[in-house]
Amino acid sequence: MPNKNPITDISEKAKTRVIACGMIAREILDVCEMNGFGHVSLTCLPADYHHKPQLIAPAIDEAIVKARSEGYDNIFIGYADCGTGGQLDKICQKHGVERIEGPHCFSFYIGNQSFDKTSDDYTTTFFITDFLARHYENFLLKPLGILKHPELLEMYFGNYTTALYLAQTNDTELDRRAQEIAAILGLNYIRKFTGYGDLAPAIANTQIPDNGIS
Repeated sequence: MPNKNPITDISEKAKTRVIACGMIAREILDVCEMNGFGHVSLTCLPADYHHKPQLIAPAIDEAIVKARSEGYDNIFIGYADCGTGGQLDKICQKHGVERIEGPHCFSFYIGNQSFDKTSDDYTTTFFITDFLARHYENFLLKPLGILKHPELLEMYFGNYTTALYLAQTNDTELDRRAQEIAAILGLNYIRKFTGYGDLAPAIANTQIPDNGIS
């Protein structure tokens, strides 16, 4: 009898449905692959909800109901508060599920404890992640109308002084693109390698203890 593959041969009952922001989908998959987290079944909401945080909590509510109907008892929300003003926490409490701790992904990439201690230092900082470095034309410049109206740069970014690239990976092309963003926005550029920060332990903690399910 062949050995079971821990990535695929896990009963549906033992799996965790992670409902996440599309902005961190690649990172969650990377964490799962690196650590052999075969218990994770990932589904994502559109990344552009980052620009429309009022849509996040209702969409999560629907996604949780759908996951329950598909037989998932263990559900984890791959969002921080992300601008929902506590509305996401109300949905989590309603369904008895947990989310990633922190106010936003920049915080949990840096590490929430570290961010809490230094958050005042970031009041004039524009954050860049691997996702934004990859997609800044379609996710930043076009939605804000900057390509057609560069005069909007001052209105959107006039109060920022620094572009801080929180790098999840060591990728020279992404570093170049992050520097390009800083130059377009007229901001000083700093790069900080964070890896996946608190995301990795958050996903690791979604595992169901071994209770004999197979």
